[in-house]
Amino acid sequence: MSESDQDWDKSGPERLYVITGGRAGAEEQAELDLVTLIVSLEDSQPGMQPEHAAILRVCRSPLSVAEISAHLALPASVIGVLLTDLLADGRVEARAPAANLPDIALIEAVIDGLQKL
Repeated sequence: MSESDQDWDKSGPERLYVITGGRAGAEEQAELDLVTLIVSLEDSQPGMQPEHAAILRVCRSPLSVAEISAHLALPASVIGVLLTDLLADGRVEARAPAANLPDIALIEAVIDGLQKL
């Protein structure tokens, strides 16, 4: 391993800059939040950017943006830029998380029961 390889900080901002191609993504980033579910529509291809390929591999079943960030040990902002690329290429699909809201009647029954205590 050369001396320059040893000096490369894998968690440093230079690496993140290279991964995103210098893009911050604010003006071009898709409407994604941390709970948006991402699912791969295809397998990774030879020659893809390693981070794009990794996202496609981990998203074979739906994962949130936050989970992808944790799996790849990259900031959510970087994941957002990478996902924007994959969404534009049609390689992944973004889904709103399922809203499992509790039944209103159940909430009212709980409140009623608490008031009787």
